[in-house]
Amino acid sequence: MKFQDWLIAAIERSEIPLRFEPGAAEAVAKPVTEALQEWISTHLPESADSDFDAGYRALAVRLLAELEGSSDLPQAV
Repeated sequence: MKFQDWLIAAIERSEIPLRFEPGAAEAVAKPVTEALQEWISTHLPESADSDFDAGYRALAVRLLAELEGSSDLPQAV
């Protein structure tokens, strides 16, 4: 499952009055996704000098890939 699909499904389950308008869920999901991408990017270490930084960087890169849709979410979602 892609992050966008998961986010849109969550938005569609909400009580947003516009959810019946075509494209409303996608319109809400886009700025949320962009905000999450910026937030994660600000925490991305410049380098991976230690094992901790390497793991932290790998996680951030994985989350960004899921947000942009180039990687699927783990099965637990």
